[in-house]
Parts: sequence; C-alpha cells; structure tokens
Amino acid sequence: MSVPFLDVDAIIADPETTIVICCGSGGVGKTTTSAALAVRAAEAGRRVVVLTIDPARRLAQSLGLGELDNTPRPVEGVDTTRGGSLDAMMLDMKRTFDDVVEAHSTPDKAAAILANPFYQALSTSFSGTQEYMAMEKLGQLHEEALTGVEGHPRWDLIVVDTTPARSALYFLDAPDHLSSLLDGRFLRLLLAPTRGPLRLMSVGFNLVSSAMNKVLGSQVITDVQTFVRACEAIFGGFRARAGVTFELLSSRHTTFLVVATAQKDALREASYFVDRLTEEGMPLSGVVVNRVHSSPLTVSAERALSLAEDLAASASLEGEALRRHANLKRVIETETVLLDRFASVRPDVAQARIQSLPTDVTDLVSLRRVGSLLAGEA
Repeated sequence: MSVPFLDVDAIIADPETTIVICCGSGGVGKTTTSAALAVRAAEAGRRVVVLTIDPARRLAQSLGLGELDNTPRPVEGVDTTRGGSLDAMMLDMKRTFDDVVEAHSTPDKAAAILANPFYQALSTSFSGTQEYMAMEKLGQLHEEALTGVEGHPRWDLIVVDTTPARSALYFLDAPDHLSSLLDGRFLRLLLAPTRGPLRLMSVGFNLVSSAMNKVLGSQVITDVQTFVRACEAIFGGFRARAGVTFELLSSRHTTFLVVATAQKDALREASYFVDRLTEEGMPLSGVVVNRVHSSPLTVSAERALSLAEDLAASASLEGEALRRHANLKRVIETETVLLDRFASVRPDVAQARIQSLPTDVTDLVSLRRVGSLLAGEA
C-alpha cells in the first residue's frame, strides 16, 4: 500500500522548525532516531541541541560521550563545515527543579525550600514531576536558544527524545494538572483552613487533620504546609511557563515524530500517540518505522523451503541458508500486513521506513547511516 513519504530533510531544512519531539514506546529505536536526526541536522548546517528525557544512557553512548547531565555539552566528531553544531544533554529532574527554586526565590527562601523533606520527595519521585520539569527545561532551552551569547542565537533546533512510555505525552496535560493542583481544595485547606469562605469547614478540617496526623505523623503535615506556603508563587510560575511552552509546542515552530517498529504492540502504541497528538491539535509530521526487514531475493518462503528439502541430503549449508531466507520472507510478509493495516486506518500520516541493520548503532558513523535511511537515501 502506498503511503505518503516522511521527508525528514525538508523538516531539517525549514528554518521555521525549531523543535522536533520524538515520542514512542520503549525499545523501538526512539533514542537512536533522535540522535541520528540531530547529527544529520547539525551536519546540514543547523545549530542543534538534543535533549533526552529518558534516563537510559543510550544517547550518550551513541554520540560517543561518556555521560550526559543537565548541562549541554558539545559532541565531537560532527562535521561542522556547513556552519552547524551539536550539543547533547539529559534531563536531571531534581537539578532542574532546584534551578527553578533558586531562580524564583530569595536565597533564604530557596534554602528553606531545598531543605524541606516534602520538597526533596516531590523533586525526585512525585508523579508528574518529570513531565513538569521537562516543560521547564524545554522552555529554558528555547529561551536560551533565542537569547544566545552576545546576541547570537546559541541553537536554532532543539531535538527532544522523550520517555519510552505513554507518559511521554503527559507534558501535554501539565498546565491543567498544575492548575488542578494549585486550585485544589486540599491545598487551600492546608494554606488557610480557618479563613474566608472555608472557615465553616474548620471543625471538619481539624478532624481530618487529626486523623492524618495519626496516620502520617504531624511532622509530615507540617512539612507539606511549610512547603506549600513557600512555593505558592513558584507553582504559579510553573503554571504560567507551562502554558507558554504548551503554546510553543502547538505552534508551527514545533513538529512531532512518532517512532515505532513493524510489530503489533509497537504499532498499537504508535496509534495511541498519533491519535492523542491529533486530538490535541499538535503538529505531527509522521511516523518513523524502525527495523523493517527486507530481502533482495524474490524467492518465496514456500519455494525456499522446497529447495532446502531437495538440498538437505547433499548441501546442508545451502539448505540452512534457504531455511533462513524462508523465515525472513515470513517476517517480511507479517510486517507488510501490519504496516498496510496501520496505513489504511491513517492514510494521511506520512511514514519513513528504516531497514533493519545487522549491528547496533553505537557511534557517529552508524548514526549517519541511520540518518541517510531516515531521509530515504539508499
């Protein structure tokens, strides 16, 4: 079935495109795709920073870096003759949260917040914190890209490698979640249980508070109250900045790539990502399908097995090769059915299909090869 071709080089060449976000389930080559796209863009003349939100170390390994952290660092070995450059970094959720606290608080208040036990738990393991911090870091990078150094923009393209799960799109809900958190009745009770229209609820609140103290301990409640009062303004800033970043993500300056493989589960997850992005009105360029199998031989699986049986007695090596070919052809047939089914439901979604490589992608040379395949080059 014929599907629209995903023209990655056109995306790279468009100066209006300043953010590319790669999302998809785990194990589909999303990090490799992000790194290959970043290398290709840098060598085409773009000033690129690639940010991974995935805590795995594959991005650093594939770019030849020992490790990545919250600070962008240059990637050596990239061809810069066209004026491009490439930096790479990995989101440090705790460090990003700390930076926000320090940037939007007085030194004394920041020190108190950073030492608060509830804050320490929130900034490392609280559900949703990673998505909020991803929004913060992306906003910071975009602002830094615009302001640059001495009036010269530092980057003109940000490539984001998201977490390998459906939660990769939770940042789309970050503004609403923050608003729900800040406007929630429980936090308002914690902040002012006996003031204003809530004063009539003070007796009930005291009963609930007493019960919570018995279960959680009075110090936990005190830590939460202290943290909420100290961070009220900071959380309001989160909400405002998350809204600005959300608008940026839905603008023509951003595009999304959904990454998958030609497997049933991976394509099911890709369908979820495509549908969710479409519902949110996000600019989706298309789907990258990695590790698609192919064969230059036209011999069918059935014919190969028949020949293998004829050769079994006299040529075992040739017979084994034919049996392997038969298995490969069956894999190709299964993948073709799955990809055609996916395309039939979403005929307008462009695709780039990357053939399976015989070795892992672990360096710039292999990333360039993936980039060439991504662009449709033989």
